[in-house]
Amino acid sequence: MPEPLDVLLSLCAADALGAATEFKSPDVIHARYGAAFRAYQPGSVFGFAPGEATDDSQMVVATLLGAARREGHAGVLAAFREWLAAAPPDVGGLTRQALRLTFTQPERLDGGALAWERGGFDGAGNGGLMRVAAAWLLGHRGAALAREAAVLTALTHADPRCVYASVFLTAFMEALADGQAYAAAAQAALAVMDGLDARDALVDAGVLGLHTQDAHRAFRGREREARAQVRARVRSGLDGTVTSQSGYVLDTLEAAVAHARRADWWACVEPAVLGGDDSDTVACVVGALVGARGLSTPPELLPDLHLGHTWPGWERGWTATEHLPAVLAHAVA
Repeated sequence: MPEPLDVLLSLCAADALGAATEFKSPDVIHARYGAAFRAYQPGSVFGFAPGEATDDSQMVVATLLGAARREGHAGVLAAFREWLAAAPPDVGGLTRQALRLTFTQPERLDGGALAWERGGFDGAGNGGLMRVAAAWLLGHRGAALAREAAVLTALTHADPRCVYASVFLTAFMEALADGQAYAAAAQAALAVMDGLDARDALVDAGVLGLHTQDAHRAFRGREREARAQVRARVRSGLDGTVTSQSGYVLDTLEAAVAHARRADWWACVEPAVLGGDDSDTVACVVGALVGARGLSTPPELLPDLHLGHTWPGWERGWTATEHLPAVLAHAVA
């Protein structure tokens, strides 16, 4: 069984590697960095220094800081808002909108549903998937893990494609951490996804409610197709297909499943980094999966690993290896 701290460091290190190649094409990456990518590099479009992890890892850590408040999902949202108020260099558009819509009513958890509604029910980015490994890191398992993954995702990304992709991902992490073979673990995770009534979980949590009845109806009408789309992308990923490394949640999921099936940490993470586009997010998700597999982060990546932002609870100058253990310990205590 891998240690949660090792999984957290794995996803942060993979994210920091991908920071340099984000939004670049594979041809540009090859011309600038060569055919191999085995160290932190400059070149981040958001100004992240080599070794600094991006909004993906930052929001995983923000989730942990929020959980440590012992205020439920309202505490997680409060931590997200503090992170956003500190002006991080990279924030997803839907994440920003969801957090701002209920800023003056912090007790409300339906900002993600409202943002989805205002976008014409067409927003299915990877901003929930990139941080949902936190549900597993916090110690949730089984049915509780599935429900927590659904809720944590829908706080900002309420589209059922986003929600069910996250439910699959965390169940996949659990199965891999329990030692199941890769393809068998994926099938087990799909069964967990198919067995969850995510809409019920979101209603119970207050993510769908009185003010989001249109979103509730849209979710109900689309969830069967969303599960089918997740199943299809997982199966194509298991076959090695990478349709794109775009910010679309199903592209990210498929690419991560395809990359993370390889033999060792570098063999999984390096192709995600070299693939460009939303490479930091794809690499971060891959890092979570390979960490759950028990593949160790290369030790040479750990001394210079940081998070590229300062907000309440975290300082940009802190090293991940020195300060993440306390963050994780306080979150799960």
